[in-house]
Amino acid sequence: MRIAVVQNHDHTGVINRFGQSCGPDDDRGTVESVVAALQEGGHETLLCEGDKGLLSTLEQFMPPDPQARPSGMVFNMGYGIQGECRYTHVPAMLEMAGVPYTGSGPLGFGLAPDKVITKRLIRDQGVPTPNFRVMRRGTEGTGDLRFPVVVKPRYGSMSLGVQLVREPAQLRQAVKVIGTQYAQDALVEEYIDGREIAVALLGNGELDVLPLVEQDFGDRETRLMTWEAKYTVVAALPKICPAQIGSSLARKLQDISIATFRACQCRDYARVDLRIDRSGQPFVLEINSMPWLSMSSSYVLAAMTAGHSFSSLVNRILDVAHTRYFGIGIP
Repeated sequence: MRIAVVQNHDHTGVINRFGQSCGPDDDRGTVESVVAALQEGGHETLLCEGDKGLLSTLEQFMPPDPQARPSGMVFNMGYGIQGECRYTHVPAMLEMAGVPYTGSGPLGFGLAPDKVITKRLIRDQGVPTPNFRVMRRGTEGTGDLRFPVVVKPRYGSMSLGVQLVREPAQLRQAVKVIGTQYAQDALVEEYIDGREIAVALLGNGELDVLPLVEQDFGDRETRLMTWEAKYTVVAALPKICPAQIGSSLARKLQDISIATFRACQCRDYARVDLRIDRSGQPFVLEINSMPWLSMSSSYVLAAMTAGHSFSSLVNRILDVAHTRYFGIGIP
């Protein structure tokens, strides 16, 4: 089968550089690993950019057959280039052109990356999430929020801009940093002191819940997933998989993760991040509707603990998407 892997690595393929710019948050090595995995699965592949030339590139690579049925699919790894709701850009183009693809659609990518909308949606479903406020200046009333609080960009990714604020006097400066550096409102939510768990989900109708992954904070004073804690060599935190969690609590984590997946209109695969407080109460922090597939990621670790190889995971995601469109797996 023809599979085009779409990325956003080169940000020059636009008419103008205008509006809110999106920094590069891709990993070329991971994208190339996905291409190799699809080739190992027997597919003909093309790596291409999710920019203004995408549709003409796809039309040449996977022209429709005489019955006007798709002759290929896209494995979507494109995070967008610029503007609002950037995750929606590649799926929206593919929807308009009639090209099937992996992962969430424009609706899911419009909802899930907005941390505030996510929290409101899941609260409506009875899913616990930390109390929060949205701030632009940091001088707004905090209501019943209890310090310390976590301050983060409303639409942030990769834990960029995440700060722990222990006193009201620090809040204004923390919100100002979000507004200045990221041109966004700040999400201010109560800090949940406890364990942090990632729940990897795969599927659509009946979701497979992969083994739970725990971030090992060790004896660190600040138990928070900042960008530095995730990605710097010195600070990178180890992960425990499967997390040592009792069966009753594990089932609760699975249920609220699935409810979050459904509420945010996700498809095919996603990762839900949660905290468990000292009393054993879980809280959903956010959902990643297109979790990164690097070998060091929680999603891949969970899949490998479940028995997948990297190649079988990538091809399983493709098969799940194919089944969603056509009712059967890839022949």
